[in-house]
Parts: sequence; C-alpha cells; structure tokens
Amino acid sequence: METDRLQLVPPTMEIQSLMLEAIRESEAELSEFLPWVPFSLTEEESIENMKQAISNFEAFEGELRYSLVDKNSGIFVGAIGLIIRDKDVPYFEIGYWLRSTCVGFGYIAEAVSVIENYAFTELKANRVEIRAAEGNTKSRAVAERCGYSFEGTLLNERRMPSGDLSNTVVYAKTVL
Repeated sequence: METDRLQLVPPTMEIQSLMLEAIRESEAELSEFLPWVPFSLTEEESIENMKQAISNFEAFEGELRYSLVDKNSGIFVGAIGLIIRDKDVPYFEIGYWLRSTCVGFGYIAEAVSVIENYAFTELKANRVEIRAAEGNTKSRAVAERCGYSFEGTLLNERRMPSGDLSNTVVYAKTVL
C-alpha cells in the first residue's frame, strides 16, 4: 500500500533493524504512552517481535502491522497497525507510532487514510476506532484531523508506562 509520500510495508525481517533503530532513537518520547517500548530495545527482542508480527500478518490475527517508509528518502518513519478487534462485526482499531524526528509532517494522517480505506473496502469493516490515552494530545489530534468522531472517555481504563492510572478516549468511524 502507498500514499504520495509513504510506502506501507508488511512485516519483514529485512526492515527489522531499521525499526529497532527508530525505536531506540525515539525511546524517550514513545515510552511516555506505549508500554511495549522497554521490551523492544534489544536486537533479540526486536527479532522476536518482528517474527510475531509476520505470523500475525500471515494468519490474519492480532495486529496487522505495516512499517512506514518515506518513498523519497527511504527513511523508516514509523509503524501503523490494524488491530483486529472482532472479525464477526468486522471491527478494527488503528494504532500508530512515529520516529521522533518525523513527527509533525503528516505521515500518520496519510497512513491512517490508507489503512482505514483498506479496512472499509477490502475487509468490509463496519467500525474502525482510534483509542488513545486522554493526555496523548498528538494521537488525539491525528484522530480528529482524520475525521474520526469522539465517542467518549473510558475512565481509569489504562495504566500508563509511568504506573499512573489514566483514562482512554475513543474515536471512531462507522459504516452508516
């Protein structure tokens, strides 16, 4: 899948080292909201994580993760995932992260548009969500910029990597 600027690459071992580099470079920013970051910083953990992503992708289970690569520079800019929440509905959640130096350039909005289109047209989704910690203003801004409707706040729904209890906000698009 592609946008004007991005190539969305299914999980592959060929890109694993680039992803690890981006996670290490962006560790401070990513670890504020993403609990998996401390478990993704070694070569061994990164390889196992990529193997699981490949398995999930091939089996259409868990999360379908795509790496985001800038088509002009070849730089690994981040990742986006389509999390399978309920195949019977079908209902999916979009999750994403960016390399710190790539924030603010519209990459995620482009990727969300492609993944959302894939979910609704190819997978016949009836619902696509974006969830974020209430204080994650950047993720919330992406959901709003991409036209997702704010549906509500789930109180005391998540533990932040810091250990603090937090609310989760839910944005969605549905088939009418």
